[in-house]
Amino acid sequence: MGRFCAQILTVEWIFMIPALILSVYDGESQAVFGFGVSILIIAAVTAALFFLGRGAKTAFFAREGMVCVGISWMLMSLMGSLPFWLSGEIPKFIDALFEITSGFSTTGCSILIDVEELSRGILYWRSFSHWLGGMGVLVFLLAIAPFSRGSGYTMHLMRAESPGPSFGKLVPKLRQTAMILYIIYIGLTVADLIFLLLGGMPFFDAITTAFSTAGTGGLAIKNDSLTGYSPYIQYVCTVFMILFGVNFSCFYMIIIGKIKSVFKYEELKLYFAIIAFSVFFITLNVRGLFDTAEEAFRGSAFTVASIISSTGFAITDYDTWPAFSKGILLCISMIGACAGSTGGGLKCARLLILIKSLRRNIRQVINPQRVQVVRINESMVSEQTLANTSAFLSAYVIIIVASFMLISLDNYSMGTNFSAVLACVNNIGPGFDSVGPTCNYSGFSFFSKLVLCFDMLLGRLEIFPILILFSRSTWHHK
Repeated sequence: MGRFCAQILTVEWIFMIPALILSVYDGESQAVFGFGVSILIIAAVTAALFFLGRGAKTAFFAREGMVCVGISWMLMSLMGSLPFWLSGEIPKFIDALFEITSGFSTTGCSILIDVEELSRGILYWRSFSHWLGGMGVLVFLLAIAPFSRGSGYTMHLMRAESPGPSFGKLVPKLRQTAMILYIIYIGLTVADLIFLLLGGMPFFDAITTAFSTAGTGGLAIKNDSLTGYSPYIQYVCTVFMILFGVNFSCFYMIIIGKIKSVFKYEELKLYFAIIAFSVFFITLNVRGLFDTAEEAFRGSAFTVASIISSTGFAITDYDTWPAFSKGILLCISMIGACAGSTGGGLKCARLLILIKSLRRNIRQVINPQRVQVVRINESMVSEQTLANTSAFLSAYVIIIVASFMLISLDNYSMGTNFSAVLACVNNIGPGFDSVGPTCNYSGFSFFSKLVLCFDMLLGRLEIFPILILFSRSTWHHK
């Protein structure tokens, strides 16, 4: 386990080097100090973990995979927060931890009141954390340096880190699957960057925005998020936020020429149907708040894309919208994007499974003797997947309720507390009321920020890898 964590931390400190170089170029001495010392600390921890990992047992199963992923993401967040804190640009360690956890988990919650005061090196690391966390660090590691112990090990790791009710390989070899995923990921990121540059966006703005869009994170480098940019750039971001919420297997099917099969994906059809429904009715509902119909449509489409993909960018204060529109946004924030994407939420695949499972149960009550099965994309869903989905929903509800009660100790409004928890668990970023698109999370106490950090990791890792860490049976050996 120590060896796996060491490999992840190696990736982390290597990717800090561009931010260090940028800080040196800009002459930001505090940021240079922060990144320099952080790299040394992480490298030292990495060496220690490699040393301690010598001669570890060879057995590696689902439990170990879950534990490894959970611990590595916690450790990565702790180490990744060091540049923020050591540079002094985020003076409180809990705030630095909150900001980087929000980054790696692709949540986009921020404690920063004035983000434009940060140096470019810090802003770069902040946005890049979205990109690194979006597809998953272990997936990246497998793509470039496969583990030596075979697919049995890596399968457990990727299953624990990958979003969705089930994990499937695109090709027989797991390393090739990881490489394909990252090639698609990089390709879409580059395409997004090019379109942003064509719209006249400055290069630094474009690359940080592309990182945040690709990872569906939403941490912007401007105080007004993307409000100050042109309609063209806002439309580009809208399109790419939606695309990054699509299951990456769909892009793979398009690449290999199986375009017709993509249109048969029930999850994809549901995803686009929800977007179309939401944009249409919100546009009608908020038309009176905008000067033109185009502005109403653009604001609605951008916000829907941002919320359902769990990106969290904003170009308008949707907290001032009518209750009907905010209700739609609240619903789609819980539904989220497709499985196998960089988006958060329950996932459209789980919603499909839950709907069809409910329909099956109703039919079984009517016809107890008839065998009922759940099918998605003409394939039967296993009973294990159905059970896992129900368990996930149960854990999801319990975590939301528990977190809501815990952060209520800060005495914020119910709307603030509930939307903050939903925003963190679903990796969205902004919520409503005091954590709306024009506000931030700086007012929460140390304890509440810690709870919300926990929620962000729970949401990104699909709950169970983190919960298993706190299960007594995980650490009990017979």
